[in-house]
Amino acid sequence: MYDILIIGGGATGSGIALDSALRGFKTILFEQNDFSEGTSSRSTKLAHGGVRYLEAAVKHLDKKQFSLVLEGLRERYRILNNAPHLSNRLSLITPVYKWLQVPYIYSGLVLYDLLSGKFRVGRSSLILNKPENLPVKKYKAAVKYYDGQFLDARMVIAILKTAAENSAEIYNHHKVTGFIFDKGKIAGVKVLDRESGEIKKIYSKTVINATGPFSDEIRKTADKNVKNIIVPSRGVHIVLDKKFLPVNEGLLIPKTEDGRVLFILPFMDKCLVGTTDVEADIEEHPKVSEEEIDYILKHINRYFTLNVTKDDILASFAGIRPLVSLDKKTNTANIVREHIIEKLECGLVTIAGGKWTTYRQMAQDAVDFVIKNFGFKDIKCRTYDYKLIGSRNLKEAYEKYKNGKYERLLKLYGDETEQVLKMGEDVLVEDILKGEVLFSIRMEYAKKPLDFIVRRSMVGIVDRVKAKRILEPVCKIFKKEFGWSDEKYQNELISAQKILDTDI
Repeated sequence: MYDILIIGGGATGSGIALDSALRGFKTILFEQNDFSEGTSSRSTKLAHGGVRYLEAAVKHLDKKQFSLVLEGLRERYRILNNAPHLSNRLSLITPVYKWLQVPYIYSGLVLYDLLSGKFRVGRSSLILNKPENLPVKKYKAAVKYYDGQFLDARMVIAILKTAAENSAEIYNHHKVTGFIFDKGKIAGVKVLDRESGEIKKIYSKTVINATGPFSDEIRKTADKNVKNIIVPSRGVHIVLDKKFLPVNEGLLIPKTEDGRVLFILPFMDKCLVGTTDVEADIEEHPKVSEEEIDYILKHINRYFTLNVTKDDILASFAGIRPLVSLDKKTNTANIVREHIIEKLECGLVTIAGGKWTTYRQMAQDAVDFVIKNFGFKDIKCRTYDYKLIGSRNLKEAYEKYKNGKYERLLKLYGDETEQVLKMGEDVLVEDILKGEVLFSIRMEYAKKPLDFIVRRSMVGIVDRVKAKRILEPVCKIFKKEFGWSDEKYQNELISAQKILDTDI
């Protein structure tokens, strides 16, 4: 019998697993696919307070938006502090197109700094001298401010490994297919092991639904009469060569002609481009449409002097954001990115909404809610400044491996780099090492080739051609490690090829 059972292995679910385990509760988590395979690996990779939310808070005197900004700024700092190997400070430049807008925008960013208080990561400034290497069209001046950036898929793995270190049980490729009831109350779940086909019954005092876009599906499995609370919003991104961003800073157009945000960010030695907040359908594996690609390219070339074509795109991905609204007429771009926690009559707890940056606070709120509503012992949260695995002996790791050869490994694995190298320094393709693949299988729950290629190494996120090149040698290592038959190997190889040929 477990104390807390979590459905969903994305940012929120993994955060809850860590928080619960650190408080000493017997914890288990199930994810139907790979960890962070959905929304949590398809983000903008920014840890931020939310400059847009601040503008809305000031314009409309919106207390909810204001509180969201304050929470985001605090949690941004905690991501940078608790996982420094997976995160970094990032400066962002916003062009200003009218001189009259300069004091308005600059004063807003100064307020953003002031609200950060002791959690500030940089000081905003005006840029009046038009840098020659800034690829922006027809702007008058620019402002610079600071936020955080992080490796989202790697962050989930670090959180889950830290939870497991504290006795949480973690399972991916396990689908919750139904609930076990006792006198009308949920007493556990039925789980399908998607690799073996085995169905298990797992009992728990509480069950938390942290499935993001699929929250309503799980809620309706528990109680078919509940009303939907999720309003899905789609975010689309493309990846370009780093040559398209000549400065090592992000560029942000806060409002295009149709009100959407357009950004270009340095990311993993590449260039990440995207927009946000488009109404969407809920899909397990959303794909980027030709229309969305055309939209991004049109606006890149409208606002920047880059001349980007479809041939320049190295990769693309789409993610479904699980926004929460009780008013179905609300446009997704105007929904406050706060989270809610709900307990159904049958006892199912659902946490939905929020954003990546506030995953830790959401997890704390969820566990606090369980303590209050299920009579658990009141144990205080310990995640405020708890260092994640990989970040505890960084100074020594950087001193040992600071030469350029292993810099990429340090950013992915932090102080676990030495363990990766011990498993094999043989090069598979380009800079991908055999030890990385083995480490992902033996230490990071990878069960399928794309678990490594897309979410452990994150190659599939930024370079689809390279991902295809490393697929076959990676598959061969998985075959040997798991003892796959030739038929199983071919099926996994073909399945992965199809995904890489379409979308991740």
